[in-house]
Amino acid sequence: MGKINKALKEVKVMIIDDSSTIRKSAEIFLKSSGCEVIMAEDGFEAMHKIVDNQPDIIFIDIVMPRLNGYQACMLIKKNPVYQSIPVIMLSSKDGLFDKAKGRIAGSDDYLTKPFSSENLINIIQKYVAIA
Repeated sequence: MGKINKALKEVKVMIIDDSSTIRKSAEIFLKSSGCEVIMAEDGFEAMHKIVDNQPDIIFIDIVMPRLNGYQACMLIKKNPVYQSIPVIMLSSKDGLFDKAKGRIAGSDDYLTKPFSSENLINIIQKYVAIA
């Protein structure tokens, strides 16, 4: 596990979710693995944080106020500066329709809540080049 922690130290992970419980859980899991964590409560708040922080990977909830996950994902993926950032949709639903809609919005993957530390780390390792 020490090797993983060392490798993940350089990784900036953004968590966008209107649930403080989900944000806090993800922050605890990821910080204990050495990641830098950036958090936002909704897609609207996330937009300026993406510009300011340049995350390596983004986990985004689907159902949020102001700007939902699908809308925020489309905005990220339509911007040439940020479109290469992997966007992982988060949802409590594990439905085919939600996964398909996420793909149409441009998401790279889909993670069902509740998730474990291992789920998050596996996805990060899958999408972020770790030295």
